[in-house]
Amino acid sequence: MEKEPSWKAKRAILLFAAAWTALVILVPFTMAPGSVGDLSGRVGTVDNDFSDVNVLAQAVYLIGDLNCHTMAERSIELNGNQMPFCARDVGLFLGLSIGMAAVLFLNPRFSWLVVIIMAMPLVIDGGVQLLFDYESSNELRAVTGIIGGSAVALFLGHVADGVLKAR
Repeated sequence: MEKEPSWKAKRAILLFAAAWTALVILVPFTMAPGSVGDLSGRVGTVDNDFSDVNVLAQAVYLIGDLNCHTMAERSIELNGNQMPFCARDVGLFLGLSIGMAAVLFLNPRFSWLVVIIMAMPLVIDGGVQLLFDYESSNELRAVTGIIGGSAVALFLGHVADGVLKAR
Protein backbone atom coordinates (compact mmCIF):
# COMPACT_ATOMS: atom_id res chain seq x y z
CA MET A 1 0.00 0.00 0.00
CA GLU A 2 1.36 3.42 -0.99
CA LYS A 3 1.93 5.91 1.82
CA GLU A 4 0.06 9.20 1.63
CA PRO A 5 1.92 12.43 0.73
CA SER A 6 1.74 13.87 4.27
CA TRP A 7 3.39 10.72 5.67
CA LYS A 8 6.16 11.07 3.08
CA ALA A 9 6.64 14.74 3.95
CA LYS A 10 6.84 13.94 7.68
CA ARG A 11 9.32 11.15 6.95
CA ALA A 12 11.44 13.56 4.88
CA ILE A 13 11.44 16.12 7.73
CA LEU A 14 12.40 13.38 10.20
CA LEU A 15 15.25 12.13 8.01
CA PHE A 16 16.57 15.64 7.44
CA ALA A 17 16.29 16.59 11.12
CA ALA A 18 17.92 13.37 12.31
CA ALA A 19 20.75 13.63 9.77
CA TRP A 20 21.38 17.28 10.65
CA THR A 21 21.29 16.58 14.39
CA ALA A 22 23.71 13.68 14.00
CA LEU A 23 26.02 15.86 11.91
CA VAL A 24 26.01 18.68 14.49
CA ILE A 25 26.79 16.21 17.29
CA LEU A 26 29.40 14.17 15.42
CA VAL A 27 31.35 16.92 13.63
CA PRO A 28 33.40 17.90 16.75
CA PHE A 29 34.71 14.32 16.71
CA THR A 30 35.97 14.67 13.11
CA MET A 31 38.70 17.05 14.29
CA ALA A 32 41.57 16.80 16.71
CA PRO A 33 40.71 17.78 20.29
CA GLY A 34 41.18 21.50 20.85
CA SER A 35 40.77 22.42 17.17
CA VAL A 36 37.84 24.73 17.91
CA GLY A 37 37.80 26.99 20.95
CA ASP A 38 35.68 29.97 21.92
CA LEU A 39 33.33 30.75 19.02
CA SER A 40 31.45 33.59 20.69
CA GLY A 41 30.04 36.01 18.17
CA ARG A 42 26.92 37.58 16.74
CA VAL A 43 24.03 36.03 14.86
CA GLY A 44 24.03 36.95 11.18
CA THR A 45 27.78 37.32 10.82
CA VAL A 46 30.69 34.97 10.31
CA ASP A 47 32.93 35.81 13.28
CA ASN A 48 35.36 32.88 13.15
CA ASP A 49 37.86 31.33 10.76
CA PHE A 50 37.44 27.59 10.14
CA SER A 51 40.03 27.19 7.40
CA ASP A 52 42.14 24.84 9.54
CA VAL A 53 39.46 22.13 9.88
CA ASN A 54 38.12 19.52 7.46
CA VAL A 55 35.57 20.55 4.82
CA LEU A 56 32.60 18.88 6.54
CA ALA A 57 33.39 20.57 9.86
CA GLN A 58 33.96 23.86 8.02
CA ALA A 59 30.49 23.73 6.48
CA VAL A 60 28.67 22.86 9.72
CA TYR A 61 30.64 25.37 11.81
CA LEU A 62 30.07 28.14 9.25
CA ILE A 63 26.32 27.50 9.34
CA GLY A 64 26.47 27.58 13.14
CA ASP A 65 28.58 30.74 13.17
CA LEU A 66 26.11 32.51 10.88
CA ASN A 67 22.93 31.34 12.63
CA CYS A 68 23.86 31.12 16.33
CA HIS A 69 25.65 33.32 18.86
CA THR A 70 27.77 30.27 19.79
CA MET A 71 28.75 31.86 23.08
CA ALA A 72 31.25 29.53 24.73
CA GLU A 73 29.56 29.61 28.13
CA ARG A 74 26.24 28.68 26.51
CA SER A 75 27.65 25.85 24.42
CA ILE A 76 28.67 22.27 25.03
CA GLU A 77 32.13 20.85 24.32
CA LEU A 78 32.59 17.47 22.71
CA ASN A 79 36.00 15.93 22.04
CA GLY A 80 37.60 19.10 23.41
CA ASN A 81 35.87 21.19 20.73
CA GLN A 82 33.04 23.66 21.21
CA MET A 83 29.96 22.47 19.34
CA PRO A 84 28.92 24.51 16.27
CA PHE A 85 25.64 25.55 17.94
CA CYS A 86 24.68 26.56 21.49
CA ALA A 87 23.06 24.13 23.92
CA ARG A 88 19.54 25.46 23.25
CA ASP A 89 19.90 25.07 19.48
CA VAL A 90 21.26 21.53 19.86
CA GLY A 91 18.22 20.82 22.06
CA LEU A 92 15.94 22.25 19.36
CA PHE A 93 17.51 19.95 16.76
CA LEU A 94 17.16 16.93 19.07
CA GLY A 95 13.57 17.86 19.90
CA LEU A 96 12.67 18.26 16.25
CA SER A 97 14.12 14.82 15.50
CA ILE A 98 12.45 13.09 18.46
CA GLY A 99 9.21 14.99 17.92
CA MET A 100 9.01 14.15 14.22
CA ALA A 101 9.55 10.47 15.02
CA ALA A 102 6.64 10.69 17.48
CA VAL A 103 4.47 12.56 14.98
CA LEU A 104 5.27 10.06 12.22
CA PHE A 105 4.77 6.87 14.20
CA LEU A 106 2.23 7.86 16.87
CA ASN A 107 0.21 10.31 14.75
CA PRO A 108 -0.97 12.46 17.69
CA ARG A 109 -3.99 14.68 17.32
CA PHE A 110 -2.95 18.30 16.76
CA SER A 111 -3.77 20.91 19.38
CA TRP A 112 -2.69 24.55 19.41
CA LEU A 113 -2.88 24.48 23.20
CA VAL A 114 -0.39 21.61 23.38
CA VAL A 115 2.00 23.38 20.99
CA ILE A 116 1.81 26.59 23.03
CA ILE A 117 2.30 24.76 26.33
CA MET A 118 5.29 22.88 24.88
CA ALA A 119 6.84 26.12 23.58
CA MET A 120 6.39 28.03 26.85
CA PRO A 121 9.43 26.63 28.76
CA LEU A 122 11.75 27.77 25.95
CA VAL A 123 10.06 31.18 25.69
CA ILE A 124 10.15 31.69 29.45
CA ASP A 125 13.76 30.53 29.92
CA GLY A 126 15.09 32.48 26.94
CA GLY A 127 12.91 35.53 27.60
CA VAL A 128 13.78 35.83 31.29
CA GLN A 129 17.47 35.43 30.43
CA LEU A 130 17.19 38.14 27.77
CA LEU A 131 15.28 40.64 29.91
CA PHE A 132 16.71 40.12 33.40
CA ASP A 133 19.98 39.42 35.16
CA TYR A 134 19.45 35.66 34.97
CA GLU A 135 21.76 33.09 33.42
CA SER A 136 20.20 29.76 32.55
CA SER A 137 22.23 26.54 32.69
CA ASN A 138 23.21 24.61 29.58
CA GLU A 139 21.20 21.65 30.87
CA LEU A 140 18.04 23.78 31.15
CA ARG A 141 18.71 25.37 27.75
CA ALA A 142 19.03 21.91 26.17
CA VAL A 143 15.87 20.57 27.87
CA THR A 144 13.76 23.61 26.95
CA GLY A 145 15.17 23.32 23.42
CA ILE A 146 14.13 19.66 23.20
CA ILE A 147 10.60 20.46 24.36
CA GLY A 148 10.41 23.46 21.99
CA GLY A 149 11.76 21.42 19.08
CA SER A 150 9.10 18.80 19.75
CA ALA A 151 6.45 21.55 19.60
CA VAL A 152 7.82 22.59 16.20
CA ALA A 153 7.60 18.96 15.05
CA LEU A 154 3.97 18.75 16.14
CA PHE A 155 3.23 21.95 14.22
CA LEU A 156 5.08 20.77 11.09
CA GLY A 157 3.20 17.47 11.19
CA HIS A 158 -0.06 19.42 11.32
CA VAL A 159 1.02 21.59 8.37
CA ALA A 160 1.97 18.48 6.36
CA ASP A 161 -1.44 16.95 7.10
CA GLY A 162 -3.31 20.13 6.22
CA VAL A 163 -1.43 20.83 3.02
CA LEU A 164 -0.88 17.32 1.68
CA LYS A 165 -3.67 15.04 2.94
CA ALA A 166 -6.26 16.46 0.58
CA ARG A 167 -4.16 15.73 -2.50
